[in-house]
Amino acid sequence: MKKILIVDYGLANLRSVQKAFEKVGHPAEITSDPNRIGEADKLVLPGVGAFRDAITRLRETHLDEPILDHIRTGKPFFGICLGLQLLFTTSYEDGVYQGLNVFPGEVVHFPDTPGIKVPHMGWNQLRIKKKAPHLADLPPEPSVYFVHSYCVVLKDPSLIATETDYPAPFTSAIWKDNVFATQFHPEKSQKVGLSMLHKFAEFS
Repeated sequence: MKKILIVDYGLANLRSVQKAFEKVGHPAEITSDPNRIGEADKLVLPGVGAFRDAITRLRETHLDEPILDHIRTGKPFFGICLGLQLLFTTSYEDGVYQGLNVFPGEVVHFPDTPGIKVPHMGWNQLRIKKKAPHLADLPPEPSVYFVHSYCVVLKDPSLIATETDYPAPFTSAIWKDNVFATQFHPEKSQKVGLSMLHKFAEFS
């Protein structure tokens, strides 16, 4: 069985992600050791909270370069929520902070819209734009669980795997080659989310 590692940099409910993988029959280990990242066949980067704290922790703990090496070598990677945002160039959350710059793009706050609450919290639908293997066998416009105040504005729209309306469309998942990442929480998205984690665990 392929080794799945979940990156622990102190800013995520890692046990819920680990339990979700266990539920689909693919045990995953949690590690905060940068020297172990190279052992992973598949890597998961979850995250909640502030972008600044997350990117600072990744760099202080020397996890940033092993994560980038994993992606560069073409091994499967799954980013969740903040783990998606960290892949981009710049975040404007409470300042200006540089991300991992795997893909060009910016992390911006939802615009102020009358009647629309921020953070965007709860269930919302996906509009599938690109048939990533992780999205196979899902029902049309499946619902998933979100908790976020910021979203990604891409320089390359071909990365968009799914969009969601709140109320304007925003990127809710991306896919390119070995990298798949979601703004929503698959581990909280019941059958739909578990299907994505299962597909990732079996994806090669």
